[in-house]
Amino acid sequence: MSEIGRLLVRAPNWVGDVVLSLPALRDARRAFPDARLEVLARGWVADLYRAVPEVDAVRESQGLAADAEALRGQHDAALLLPNSFATALAVWRAGIPERWGYATDGRGLLLTRRCPVPPAVRGRSQVYYYRAMLEGLGIATEGPPDATLRCPGEWSDRGAELLGEGAWIGVNPGAFYGSAKRWLPERFGAAADIVARRAGAKVALVGGPKERPLAEAIAEGMEAPVRVLCGETTLAELVGVLSRLRLLLTNDSGPMHVAAALGVPLVAVFGSTDWTETAPVGGASRVVREHADCAPCLLRECPIDHHCMTRVGVDRVASEALELLAS
Repeated sequence: MSEIGRLLVRAPNWVGDVVLSLPALRDARRAFPDARLEVLARGWVADLYRAVPEVDAVRESQGLAADAEALRGQHDAALLLPNSFATALAVWRAGIPERWGYATDGRGLLLTRRCPVPPAVRGRSQVYYYRAMLEGLGIATEGPPDATLRCPGEWSDRGAELLGEGAWIGVNPGAFYGSAKRWLPERFGAAADIVARRAGAKVALVGGPKERPLAEAIAEGMEAPVRVLCGETTLAELVGVLSRLRLLLTNDSGPMHVAAALGVPLVAVFGSTDWTETAPVGGASRVVREHADCAPCLLRECPIDHHCMTRVGVDRVASEALELLAS
């Protein structure tokens, strides 16, 4: 490859995908140690990269035309982690000389270096999906995948302010993709009560504004002291809150991946999604699931009785959580 002094990495668009792509980003950093590495990211994930020391600067994506204009003449190469045609078109219109990525979504002719998605990555963690792209592009990947985040001190301090004094466990009852990914709300509350009582902890319910009604309904049925933070935190503040937790109970979601990246012990309930590809990365996590012939269906809404989730009992989730806390 030609000399690369300024490398642009186009970020994935979702929080969980950002975390799972961090090992590939770190491989790119090692491959181009002297380059200025900038990330172009959607506004709702951009702040995460401020917790990644390998990144020199973060740009917020403003859409195809605006990005093409802003990037013109600024970089020697662009590494495209998303699969979309539009991301390739933006860097092509910007005139970035080297444009690298998977040959997906009909964008192969816009790329100067491309590779197909290898079948071997299916059924493995998505960290290998992104790393396989780099290998296909001729960029070396080294060592075990590092998908960690380092919570800045000011974010952690803000998390402590939002929570208040005492020991806290977290509950993330929502999932952006759809209700098929969500364990039953009342079971989250019951499991959190058991764990909080045994651990002498309070409970923080976390998530976005749309999940606040769900969280408030859970809180009303709980015995433990509860703080509902859904819709009250920026992404940076959410990272700070997660970093202060002793444990997180969660669905397959962005906050799940962030907590795992921070090293927070967590128990994740999986149903409709493929745990082999999107399970949290890290030794302090447990995945709880029950067999269902139709799972993983990858659907947003369950068309039948949601038995992949209804089969997961409160006692099992609480037991896994207590074992984690004890260890």
